[in-house]
Amino acid sequence: MKNTALTHIHESLGAKMLPFAGYNMPILYEGVNAEHETVRNAVGVFDVSHMGEFLLTGPNALALIQKVTSNDASVLTIGRAQYSCLPNNDGGVVDDLIIYKMKEEQYLLVVNASNIEKDWNWISSHNDLGVDMKDLSEDYSLLAIQGPKAVEAMQSLSSIDLAAIKYYHFEVADFAGIENVIISATGYTGSGGFEIYCKNSEVEQIWTKVFEAGAAFGIKPIGLAARDTLRLEMGFCLYGNDISDTTSPLEAGLGWITKFTNEFTNSENLKKQKVEGVTRKLVAFEMQERAVPRHDYEIVDGTGTVIGIVTSGTMSPSLNKGIGLGYVTTENSTLENEIYIRIRKNDVPAKVVKLPFYKK
Repeated sequence: MKNTALTHIHESLGAKMLPFAGYNMPILYEGVNAEHETVRNAVGVFDVSHMGEFLLTGPNALALIQKVTSNDASVLTIGRAQYSCLPNNDGGVVDDLIIYKMKEEQYLLVVNASNIEKDWNWISSHNDLGVDMKDLSEDYSLLAIQGPKAVEAMQSLSSIDLAAIKYYHFEVADFAGIENVIISATGYTGSGGFEIYCKNSEVEQIWTKVFEAGAAFGIKPIGLAARDTLRLEMGFCLYGNDISDTTSPLEAGLGWITKFTNEFTNSENLKKQKVEGVTRKLVAFEMQERAVPRHDYEIVDGTGTVIGIVTSGTMSPSLNKGIGLGYVTTENSTLENEIYIRIRKNDVPAKVVKLPFYKK
């Protein structure tokens, strides 16, 4: 099992450590609800250095990205990022990812930790364009500094105006005494903030200075358990749960990142699916009674007929009610439609709702 460059710090802080995507990761510090509230109301820091980073360079770097991803990366300018996915040949998704345009002819692809090898092999298998590919995953660390007070708390650490970095934009600048750090206005929580990319040798200094600067703002370390409740309240998809090798981006509600401005892997079949419509859809639902939906619970209709399956579920710390995502047949996917979650042989009522669950 791999460690991040900060594993010893998490252990010294008393974090509950568990294996995740081949890494020894902090899951909890003081508790999911308390950590969740810290990010919603103040500022918290996640060590997400297990994520993967690939650097693609050369005259055909964009052409390769356009070939393997569903969004249109040609619209990116230097300093902008884009959410996208890697479709497979069978209608499913290899992974979802973020693409950063670093320079002309240079892009950084950030992929999920559990898919680093799979994604590398997939993109490499399509690289007949002579694009220079480097896997930086083992050399780089990633901190997510998230919450409504993140900008104010971190401004003293950089000479650039952090408030001026728009959502899904980034700067390469000084941060916490380190030069050439990627400061990206992205994240997985819906509460604002930044993601900081730096070398492993630099991350401990950055971590220390971040906590010094954030002390007056109530900054705390946050584990992956709260990361999951935060992203679910926003309805953000988690690979392996809500999207996978067998789920179409159109079924998952990711039509907005599936552009047909050029040909890409399996684009013809996805275009056909868009025209003909899908037979199942990923929906958001709220429990109508006090109950917690969990991954793989069956979803049934009023007659008890199975119409789908829960992909993600939790007790929402912000709403104090059970929430979830799941695939259901298209006819059962309309807003306000009543469905039932089968929990230990009991069919508990739920209602299809619009995302996000959590509204600021």
